[in-house]
Amino acid sequence: MADPDDVLHLIEDTGAVPEVSTARKWKVAVIDDDQAVHEGTRFALSDYSLNGQTLEILSAYSAAEGRILMREHPDVAAVLLDVIMETDAAGLDLVEYIRNDIKNETVRIILRTGQPGQAPERRVIVQYDINDYKAKTELTADKLFTSLTAALRSYQQLERMVQTRRGLEIIIDAASTLYDFKSMQRLAEGVLTQIASLLNVDCAGILVLRDNGLVEELSVLAGSGCYSRFIGTTGSKSLDPDLRAMVEDAFRRRKHEFADHRSVLYIRTGSGREVVVLLQAERPLSETDRSLVEIFGSRLSIAFDNVILYQQLHEANTQLEDRVAQRTRALMQANRRLSAQWLRLQRANGFKNEILGTVAHDLKNPLGVILGRTEMLTELIGAGSSRESVTAQVEHIRDATKRLTLMVDHLISDAMADAFDITIRREAVDVSALVSEVAEANRPLATNKQQTIAVSAPPNIVTMCDADRMREAIDNLVSNAIKYSSIGGKITIVVSQEQGHTLIRIADEGAGLSPEDLGRLFGRFQRLSAKPTAGESSTGLGLSIVKRILDMHGGQVTAESAGPGQGSTFALALPATEMS
Repeated sequence: MADPDDVLHLIEDTGAVPEVSTARKWKVAVIDDDQAVHEGTRFALSDYSLNGQTLEILSAYSAAEGRILMREHPDVAAVLLDVIMETDAAGLDLVEYIRNDIKNETVRIILRTGQPGQAPERRVIVQYDINDYKAKTELTADKLFTSLTAALRSYQQLERMVQTRRGLEIIIDAASTLYDFKSMQRLAEGVLTQIASLLNVDCAGILVLRDNGLVEELSVLAGSGCYSRFIGTTGSKSLDPDLRAMVEDAFRRRKHEFADHRSVLYIRTGSGREVVVLLQAERPLSETDRSLVEIFGSRLSIAFDNVILYQQLHEANTQLEDRVAQRTRALMQANRRLSAQWLRLQRANGFKNEILGTVAHDLKNPLGVILGRTEMLTELIGAGSSRESVTAQVEHIRDATKRLTLMVDHLISDAMADAFDITIRREAVDVSALVSEVAEANRPLATNKQQTIAVSAPPNIVTMCDADRMREAIDNLVSNAIKYSSIGGKITIVVSQEQGHTLIRIADEGAGLSPEDLGRLFGRFQRLSAKPTAGESSTGLGLSIVKRILDMHGGQVTAESAGPGQGSTFALALPATEMS
């Protein structure tokens, strides 16, 4: 606790209450177990302003409260931190937490102590990542003002550096993406997307191309937000009057313009075409944002010229092909025969890749079961467990081996048949029992990651299907849930009958799926944004195999996710047959 003589006391102010400002404020955290220190600090800094921004002072009265505050407010610019609170080193421990645990390297930390002898200044400055160290007795209002101003200026510079580095990384990454586009419309859509990502803000935007300097040859190539309804329109009269005036003014001025919430980029390509990008953002752009946008804009003329040259080359190739086709019909017929042979070769090669991918993907799950049960068997033997326990594990290993052998037989059979002519063998299958069997087989893999598998499967839900193929599909989804869920997560499997269908839902609490993932989820060799949580491998074939199996059954597989980090739910729907 600080001595009462060492702190500033709040003097009652009966003046008029100032109006609440909506401008951005500097966030400053005061973490001290002495109420008087909080009151004195607020009074001393009540009229503080830097670069037109006032202070928002947040309070915590212990190191534990300080941890919560720093997690909830990662944008705190400076911390006025007491050293001795719950313990003699509570403040120093909190410094370690801020720097090492939550990885906040930009916040400026000023240590304040009423007992400097217990935490010598030289040792603390060298050992801990702090920015200033003051005894409360020496920290007058003026010195507090000086120390805080230096800290905020340092924070501001670091934030600009972080923003600039992030923006430059996005620009470098975007350059390779934009240069790959082969159509003007796709490039325009990519430009709007990349600018929104660069600014890290939702914004409405429109991209307009002008040929030959003529107003009549304006084309809206892309639009987002409130401007999306103009996509594909031509001529300035197709735009609203206000929007038309802004676009025409941008073509007339031929330079960038930044207003409070609106930004205009002007780009002239090497081929003489002109492009205007108009953005309506939720917040004013900072100087750093504007500089990054200008750098990004300076690279776009190359991308647009690249697309134009590609289109010209494509048109020239088309004309050349037409002339060749007119003069050499015999050669074209030979080419068609060669193309047909090439397609057959591609088909055969694709089927070979699928077989290899299936082997790599699906044989690993039974092998994982065998390995897990073998480890459990070793532990049971070492612990002198009963014969029944050992026998049960041996049975699990035998079942997994049988499934492995049967799967190899299927792969060999499929390899002998045409890739698109594989048949399924329908029989009455107890889906609840099948799901419980798959869950039990995968339980050791889940246990290794401290995960739980909960199954809700009412009895007597029978469906006509191929038991081995459906086991393969369910096993793929369950193993994926284990693979992409975090340590200690929960996987839920529910079997039900709805509207003439048997439904199997497999839900996890894992990494979830982005909208981009959902759009390409069931394609072959697709790698998603989420990564396995324990370094497991993935071939990118599992979900395409599941879809193919369900398609052959006349069923359907779907996926839902609230977004990255929100988990995902996969649903298998089969035509139902209820047991009498």
